[in-house]
Amino acid sequence: MKIIGRDLGFPEGPVVMPDGAVAFVEMRLGLISKVTPAGEKVVVARPGGGPNGLALGPGGLLYVCNNGGTTWRQRDGEWTALGHGGPEYTGGRIETVDPASGEVRVLYDACEGRRLSAPNDIVFGADGGFWFTDPGAVRRDNRDHGAVYWAKPDGSEIRRVLNRLNRPNGIGLSPDGRRLYVADTQTTRLYAWDVAGPGELVKRDTPAAYGAFVIGGVADESRFDSLKVTASGKICVATTGNGGIAEFWPDGGTCRRHQLPDAHATNLAFGGPDLRTAYVTLSGEGWLAAIPWHEPGLRLHFN
Repeated sequence: MKIIGRDLGFPEGPVVMPDGAVAFVEMRLGLISKVTPAGEKVVVARPGGGPNGLALGPGGLLYVCNNGGTTWRQRDGEWTALGHGGPEYTGGRIETVDPASGEVRVLYDACEGRRLSAPNDIVFGADGGFWFTDPGAVRRDNRDHGAVYWAKPDGSEIRRVLNRLNRPNGIGLSPDGRRLYVADTQTTRLYAWDVAGPGELVKRDTPAAYGAFVIGGVADESRFDSLKVTASGKICVATTGNGGIAEFWPDGGTCRRHQLPDAHATNLAFGGPDLRTAYVTLSGEGWLAAIPWHEPGLRLHFN
């Protein structure tokens, strides 16, 4: 493992850029930053709030899931997000960032007349639309339900596809685009739905699992965070609590754990010439790590 970025403000959402730089959010600082191939850290944009998930989309724009901002506390050298109940919370939204100019625009902040709560992770489909999770804002005495959305990249349409979920976090698509994966933080379960079309999912008659297939889960102190899919179709879920990557086979038959030296492994992205490097955000230490991976990652749309 090679550490290519240090002293970062709770990094998340790594994206490998066309020039080989790795962009990421610094959630605690409200920044979009990058580490260049030469190892220099550069601030790309300052959206404020709580930038969380990040993806490259049409036209070379970065699409940002902004959770609106949380109250932070430092304990034993680590920063912890306490929730969205304080004055730091400015409302959840989806933003675009021009990586050349740093210009930030709000694309969506509501759906069907209801404000977005705390958008978290994002993935683009081949049709140009994107799916994103919203675990719901957490306050001292209550929290919002989680949801999954689909939206067009030009700001013209947004749909709430799944509602009243627990804490949906990581999201990804199978290599053929026919299955949507969602990792739930609290239950540490990995769910899957068949994709019927743009913004449409097939829901099974299993209300206890939100109409989903259950790919798998873990039974330890782990909590699921964001995820990425490999070229072979395996689903790699970053885990916090017991920090590492849980690698699931798509048929649900096998899960392999990869331990990492940080309790807060929050996200990963595949890059390098053969997509065999996993760039992992280790948020407890404030690190961005480059780790050789045993198989190629899936090449994402618009990357």
